[in-house]
Amino acid sequence: MKQQIESIYFLRLFAMLMVVLVHVTGVYIHVLPFETDAYQKYHFINRIVRIEAGIFIMITGLVFFYNYIRKPLSFSVLKTYYQKRVTYILVPYLIWALIYEFYSAYTGVTNLNPSEVVSRILQGKSYYQLHFIFLIVQFYLFFPIFIFIAQKLAFFRKYMWVFGIIFEVGYYLLNVKYQLIPFNFFLDAFGTFLLGGWIGLYYQEQKDNIYNKSTNILLFILTIVAGVVTVTLNYYTYTTDQFQIPDLLYKLVNLTYLFIGGYFLFRITEIFAEKLPSKAVSIVKNIAVYSFGFYLLHPLVLNFVSQVIPIENNYWFHVQILARYVLTVVSCYLIIWGTHKYFPFPSLIFGKMPREAVFLSKRD
Repeated sequence: MKQQIESIYFLRLFAMLMVVLVHVTGVYIHVLPFETDAYQKYHFINRIVRIEAGIFIMITGLVFFYNYIRKPLSFSVLKTYYQKRVTYILVPYLIWALIYEFYSAYTGVTNLNPSEVVSRILQGKSYYQLHFIFLIVQFYLFFPIFIFIAQKLAFFRKYMWVFGIIFEVGYYLLNVKYQLIPFNFFLDAFGTFLLGGWIGLYYQEQKDNIYNKSTNILLFILTIVAGVVTVTLNYYTYTTDQFQIPDLLYKLVNLTYLFIGGYFLFRITEIFAEKLPSKAVSIVKNIAVYSFGFYLLHPLVLNFVSQVIPIENNYWFHVQILARYVLTVVSCYLIIWGTHKYFPFPSLIFGKMPREAVFLSKRD
């Protein structure tokens, strides 16, 4: 039996919390005066945690390559693979896309013209966070091709993360020049996917090396530097327009941050999973299993929380942001857990869940 990678639950939890933080703090753009000290600080917070998208995609690659690299791609294996993706990913996506379509129509943002609704759903544009689910669905669709290549070519397996960078940057250059694909395509984030795949293929070797202190310190420093440079470039290039840099340069800097930061967090969460008490690990797992549900649900919850907790441009701003954040996270968890425990077929609504609904941790 394969060893379970418990660090994945920590990665999911961190990424989930960062996603919510991005959308809670995003209000700074409309409330805080431009170029003030507070505006700059919230811009930094809002951008630095956007590593979460890379983490989610890295997890996807890690899990699938780890689980499928030694499985024959027979008809029965592929049939089961696609059935699970349809049941636990595509069906919840379609349900929530329709929910957000009706919600947007109710609030007067869009209309329910059938052709426009179908177009938005097919492009992941029914609500602002669903573009990412649309991207993940593409990875699931094309994944068997890349597992087949990895099974056949040792060179590809060994340098998979390098191929990820080459494919992603190459696609970026071609798409800028020729406008190949007008929608959000999976090759836009292929680097972190194959980074995760590489970690999954060589998981045991990676695990044996996680306590190398000098490597961890170096990765930590590089993560901080790459993150600060990425956020600074974004602020002065795309926010204040104080100087211009090629878009390709920003793409490479951001990709560096996602790569180094994602790999560093994998190593650190491996240490957490080994060193923390089993009770703490259990709590993390019981929250992290709802990460997909959090991603689908949290914008709707945040909209209602925003009506309860208004935001003001004064010293209460920080307290109100914190209150919104905590209330959104707690409300999402309670709604998903309650659905899991008391309603039939919760996995069709919030994605794959364990059989038993456990509130934080089982009682001894």
